[in-house]
Amino acid sequence: MDKIGYIEIRITGSKGNLDLTPDNYDIREVISMLENAEDLLFSGNKKDRPTISYNIEEGSVKHIFKTSMQYIIGFNAIIGQVGQTNNIDFLDVGTARAFENIQSIAAKKNYSFNIKTSLENTNEVKVDKTTRLYRTEAVWADAEFYFYGKVTNAGGKDKANIHITTEELGSISIETPKSFLEDYEENLLYKTFGIRATGKQHSETGEIDKTTLKFVELVDYQPKYDEQYLKTLREKAKKSWLGNINAHNWLREIRGGYEA
Repeated sequence: MDKIGYIEIRITGSKGNLDLTPDNYDIREVISMLENAEDLLFSGNKKDRPTISYNIEEGSVKHIFKTSMQYIIGFNAIIGQVGQTNNIDFLDVGTARAFENIQSIAAKKNYSFNIKTSLENTNEVKVDKTTRLYRTEAVWADAEFYFYGKVTNAGGKDKANIHITTEELGSISIETPKSFLEDYEENLLYKTFGIRATGKQHSETGEIDKTTLKFVELVDYQPKYDEQYLKTLREKAKKSWLGNINAHNWLREIRGGYEA
């Protein structure tokens, strides 16, 4: 088996009285498909993904995306499931959003998308104005999160964000009011903080939609082990409720009717 395969996204439709072809297919539409194709194949961390090469062909418009066969086989399974169930709730956030974007383009421009792979017995899924490939809203619930990590960027020309690198989720971007960044006196960069944020979370899998995260407050986070601080807490506990407990009686109550 070849180590390289491809997915084909064929688009049929028209521009006014003209059938859709590569000659009248706008560059912004090309850019949109490039972004969606990357999310279809690699919805998670794209840092270590293999190379994706691209070609556009006649008939009406064919987008050809070549990459490692391993990912083509995985994507073939995805479009098989989507085609059978007409449902995308089971997909990762990035992949589901890419299908939603394609569905929105189909509805808005009356395009028809046929998506398949280079495999001999490929699955195929069709997206047009009659299909409804959108996530079920009830699956995604409002939630509150605490993220801990190092701030690597803060600001933005039009939309302000704080970028924080976490151990569990890698780098995430949190939409932040410009007023907070303007008023905060200290330098945030390359310092470790906790950030309280709101966003959407999948009610069944617990997956976080990282595109919905909004800043609530900054939490001063000091992860260092402090023996003196812990010793002080123990001393306080001894002088309060622990000092009033008879250890033998307490242990007997915990054991109930059982003997050691």
